[in-house]
Amino acid sequence: MLVKDLSVGKEGPLIFKFAMPMVLGNIFQQLYNVADSVVVGNYIGKEALAAVGASFPIIFTLISLIIGIATGATIIISQYFGAKKLDQVRKAIDTLFIFLFFASIFVGSLGIIFAEDIFRLIKLPEDAMSNAVIYLRIYLSGLIFFFGFNGTSAILRGLGDSKTPLYFMIISTIVNIGLDLLFVIVFGWGVEGVALATLLAQAGAFFTAVIYLNRTHEVIRFALRKLQFDRIIFKQNLRIGFPIGFQMAFVALSMMVMYWLVNPLGTDTAAAYSVVFRIDAFASMPAMNFAAALAAFVGQNLGANKPERVKRGMIATLYMTSLIAITIASIALIFARPLMDLFSADQNVVNIGVQYLQIVSFFYIAFTAMFTIGGVMRGAGDTLVPMIITFIALWVVRVPLCYYLSQKMGAIGIWWGIPIAWIVGMVLSYFYYLTGRWKTKTVFHKS
Repeated sequence: MLVKDLSVGKEGPLIFKFAMPMVLGNIFQQLYNVADSVVVGNYIGKEALAAVGASFPIIFTLISLIIGIATGATIIISQYFGAKKLDQVRKAIDTLFIFLFFASIFVGSLGIIFAEDIFRLIKLPEDAMSNAVIYLRIYLSGLIFFFGFNGTSAILRGLGDSKTPLYFMIISTIVNIGLDLLFVIVFGWGVEGVALATLLAQAGAFFTAVIYLNRTHEVIRFALRKLQFDRIIFKQNLRIGFPIGFQMAFVALSMMVMYWLVNPLGTDTAAAYSVVFRIDAFASMPAMNFAAALAAFVGQNLGANKPERVKRGMIATLYMTSLIAITIASIALIFARPLMDLFSADQNVVNIGVQYLQIVSFFYIAFTAMFTIGGVMRGAGDTLVPMIITFIALWVVRVPLCYYLSQKMGAIGIWWGIPIAWIVGMVLSYFYYLTGRWKTKTVFHKS
C-alpha cells in the first residue's frame, strides 16, 4: 500500500482527489447519525428523536479535547512524512495510539457516570430524559472503538492515504443501518437498539482496520508489545493539539448552550433542531473534509520546504468548496420540507425545521470559507490563533447574540445568531491569514 506525497503535482486536482474519499467517507459516517434519527423519528417518536439529537453535542464535548490532540498528531505525522523522516512518523503513530487508549477509558467513564446530570444541565425535556441517558451511556461504553477507528483514519490521511478509511467506513455504515433496522423494527429494542447498533458497527470497523493494516501497510503496525511512547513527540502533540482540542471544545460547548436555549421552547422545537443539526452536519462536512485535506497538503509541503505551493492550494480549495456550498444551500432551500419529512411526520416539527433551513442555509458559504482558511493555519501547526478566533465567534458573538435574540424573537432569533457568528469567524480568519505569521509555526525548521 502506497501513501501519497502531496508535495508534487498540480495543487487543485491533487487536493480534490485527496479530499473526495474523505468527503465520501464522512457522508457514510454522517449516515450513522441520519440512520439513527430516521429510525428513531419514524419508529419510536419525537421524544426519542429529541433524546438522540441532544446526545450528540454532549458526546462531542466529551471527546473534543482528545480529538484535538489526535489532530495535532496527524499534523506532526504529515510534516515528518513530507520531510521523509519515517522513524519519527512511526514514533508519532505509536504515541498517538497509547494516548487514545487511556483517554477513551477516562472520558467514557466520566460521561457514563454523569450522563443524567449533563442532560439536566442543558434542560432537556423530561419526556426525553430516560431515552437520552440510555443512548449516551451505551454509546460511550464503546468509545475505545470510536477513538481507535477515527485515530487510524486520521493517521492514514496524514500519510496521504484517504481511500482506505473510506472503504472501512462504507462497510461500517451499511452494518450500522442494517442493525438499526433489525434491533428497532424487528426486535423492538427502541433507543437501546439504536445505540447498540452504532457501538457494534464502530467496533467492527476498528477491528477490520487493525487486521487489514497489519497485513498490508508498510508504516502502520498494531503490535501492543512493541508500541513506544515518545515524550518529545507527545509534547509536540500537546502544543499543537491542545489549541485544536480547546477550539473543538468551544464549538461543542456552544452546541450544548444552543440546546440549553432551544430545549425550553418545547419538545417540538428540540426535535426539529435535532433534525436540522443533522442536515447542517451534512452541509458543513465537505468544507471540513477539504480543510482537513488542505491541512495535510500544507503540512507536507511546508515539511518539504515548498511554501509557494500553499497559497495556490488554498485558492484552489476555496473555489471548490464555495461551489459545493452553493450547491448544498440550493438543495436545502428547495427541498427543505421533503428533507424534514424524512425524519418526522409531525408537521409542527417539520415547519420549525423548514424555517431554520430557510434562514441558515444562505450562509453555508461563510462557514466554508472560514474552515478552508483555518485548514492552512492548522496544516502549518499554528493552532492557537484559530482557537482564539473560534472563541470570539462562538462565545463573544454567537452565544450572547442567540440568547438576546431568543428573548426578543423566540426560535427564529436563535436561527439568525448562528450564521452571524460564521461571518465573524470567516472575516477574522482571513485577516490573520494575511499576516503570514502562521508560516513560522511548523514542527521543525529547515536550515
